[in-house]
Amino acid sequence: MKRFCKLILAAALLVVGASLFEAQSPAAAEPSVSALTANTKTTAADLNDEAQLTAFVDGMMNVQMDNLKIPGAVISIVKDGKIVLAKGYGHANIAEGKSVDPATSLFRIASTTKLFTWTAVMQLVEQGKLDLDTDVNTYLKSLQIPNTYPQPITMRQLMTHTAGFEEGGVGYQITTDPKKLPISIADTLAKHIPARVRPPGEMASYSNYGASLAGLIVEEVSGIPYDDYIEQNIFAPLDMKNATVQEPIPMTMVPGVVQGYSMENGIFTAKPLTFEGGFRPAGSGTVSAVDMAHFMVAHLQQGRYGEKQLLQPDTTRLMHAPAFQFHKRMPALDLGFEELRINGVRVISHGGADTVFNTGLYLVPDKKVGVFVSYSGGDGGAAASGLMKAFFNRYFPVKEVLSPPVSAELASSVKKYAGSYQFTRRNHSDIDKFFSFMVQINVKAVDNQLIIGSGAEQQVFVPIEPDLFQQVGGSGEIAFRSDESGKPTHMVFDFLASMPLERTPLFDGTNFWFLLLGISAFVFITVLIGFICRRREIKLMPTVQKWAIRLSVTTAAWALATPVATVVIVLNMDLLERLSRISPSLNLYLWMPILLVALTVAMLLVSVIAWRNKYWTILKRIHFTLVALSALAMSSFFYHWNLLGWQFG
Repeated sequence: MKRFCKLILAAALLVVGASLFEAQSPAAAEPSVSALTANTKTTAADLNDEAQLTAFVDGMMNVQMDNLKIPGAVISIVKDGKIVLAKGYGHANIAEGKSVDPATSLFRIASTTKLFTWTAVMQLVEQGKLDLDTDVNTYLKSLQIPNTYPQPITMRQLMTHTAGFEEGGVGYQITTDPKKLPISIADTLAKHIPARVRPPGEMASYSNYGASLAGLIVEEVSGIPYDDYIEQNIFAPLDMKNATVQEPIPMTMVPGVVQGYSMENGIFTAKPLTFEGGFRPAGSGTVSAVDMAHFMVAHLQQGRYGEKQLLQPDTTRLMHAPAFQFHKRMPALDLGFEELRINGVRVISHGGADTVFNTGLYLVPDKKVGVFVSYSGGDGGAAASGLMKAFFNRYFPVKEVLSPPVSAELASSVKKYAGSYQFTRRNHSDIDKFFSFMVQINVKAVDNQLIIGSGAEQQVFVPIEPDLFQQVGGSGEIAFRSDESGKPTHMVFDFLASMPLERTPLFDGTNFWFLLLGISAFVFITVLIGFICRRREIKLMPTVQKWAIRLSVTTAAWALATPVATVVIVLNMDLLERLSRISPSLNLYLWMPILLVALTVAMLLVSVIAWRNKYWTILKRIHFTLVALSALAMSSFFYHWNLLGWQFG
């Protein structure tokens, strides 16, 4: 199941790029245990045995860092209000020979930062300065969210990612240039307001913008700049001395910042730090593992850390309680935390990743246990997967999972769930939309079972309730939502509650466009071949007909070159480049679809003239018209996927 989770998360990652990945690490996302678990006795290791715990984590980390090419990692584990393990592995800086220190090495935690923002929100709720169910425009001073729907967006919906915003980020989400910092949160959010694409409260769709908006509200309601608020009201009371959300990072803390690396030609290559700029509340945290342990202790101890009360117990319980649930049997979204069920244990968590770093924080409230882990490069996602799965197998072992019996009534309904699904977290209005073109999940119905994936990644699910399926030979679950007619409209994996999927309409379907583009490309190729083979015949044509043929050849060549350029320039853009700036090559490329449209219009006009004046034979006129229609089909592709013009968010 781990590889399957990784596959689905990789698909989700492609929607928005590495720096926008906010879902849980695949490890933590190991599937839930259904009610059909057998009563097999298992023995859990003693988490209080620190020597055995250290040996276990050391063994896991050492193997992973070697196999997954990880330059540096850190972990902290808390239990019953105490740190039971805090340890660093590998290098904080290879060139300087500096080792990772869990107390002072500062890891970029990306979207795990959101937990600071959500905690700040709950502090203001506790003080009566914010209400979870009031229109957020009531609190905003520097901008107003458009009233696209009758229902306003509330703070509860921001915290559960159900505000209904589309995704965005191409060209402005991050920066690697410290000279551009600091950047105003208010100015950034006012400039890049995403479209509201569904009514609030209806469906989850993970949103960096929503979290950043919550941070702006914290700033404007409290009267304290966001960075200062987090420092004064979260870091200071929790004695988090090696933590910051500031950008650029304060000079006094720079020596502790861990260098991120990627593996290139078998060598660790240093990569620049990425900064969130005006989206700081969604992902600017730079923190040590020991400081994150303090944060975990506070959340696991009813808001208390030592003599300080970060949140009152009732507020903490409210924050940790389910606030939005796709299906009654699936993990919920809490107020800022995402629920998981690992080996039957309820976990509240939040992950984060940028182009290099990968982080996860996992709390088990019922056991007063918390785990924080972060990696500075390599396959950190797979490392987190393996580590968390092994940790829960050792200390909270799962019982044997039996394949459930399938009733005839449920089996007969399986076929209706088959089809293509796409993530709700995607763009609709800007060029960002194109990056979800090939990110779809195909669900097949075979022998009264649902099949997702293929080969070694294939997973089979059987129905156990209406709209609910369990993995065969495992404990993973997927759930669906259906409309009033009973037709499934949405689905969700139990390890990715904040990123449901919805039915892919025809004009968003990858297969539809591949078929249309394939037919068009075939027609264009026949034009080029025909031109080469008929050069002598074309020379003898009247001038106007020769120009018509030349137009068709030019259109065909340009129409073939444009999708090739789309793959080379757009799809192959480096993630860092895609999210941090609009490159000259992208700006130049965007002329190509526009010129294709111009050629298409010319082809359609000349087609009418060719039929009216009876150019060539009927078959050749039909072929010329097919070329014009193929160009129209390809132009429609670029229009539909927002590649026609400079549509930046």
